[in-house]
Amino acid sequence: MIDGLEQEQDGAGMPGVDPVRRLRVMAAGVRGAMYAEGYIAAPPAAVWSVAADLEGELPRLVPSVYSFQLVDGSAPRFRAVAAGPLGHRAEFEVLLEAGWCLMQSELVVGGMAAVAEGEGTRFAVLGGVRRRRLVPIAAVLRAVGAVRVGRMVERVRRRTADRS
Repeated sequence: MIDGLEQEQDGAGMPGVDPVRRLRVMAAGVRGAMYAEGYIAAPPAAVWSVAADLEGELPRLVPSVYSFQLVDGSAPRFRAVAAGPLGHRAEFEVLLEAGWCLMQSELVVGGMAAVAEGEGTRFAVLGGVRRRRLVPIAAVLRAVGAVRVGRMVERVRRRTADRS
């Protein structure tokens, strides 16, 4: 059921575990995990239409992303190139399904998840590092990360309202 985003995801594993819980589990194992979740008073399909619009919305949601362009692949797996405002670029592998998005580059991992909760949506965001050499940076990220990803949840909330 896509409207409620309650279907089990075949590519993400962990059958029977909803996407937000799955993202929480991932956050426990990601270096420098920045994780936040919140309730958005909008239907899951409306929230996910914002979150899943990676090319159009991700640059509005993540200040360190100037553009995010899908360059290859077909649903649910894509390759993408992200560019930052200072000119840095990174290639990402993307898994995008109803209620679940996982994006991984050589250095970082990011994810979003959404599930129906009451009359609205529980939405979660994850960011972290993939390389051991970035562990010192990961400690700094943990310190400021909750605030940054919490702001992303709020941006998704605002963008969802703007589109309604």
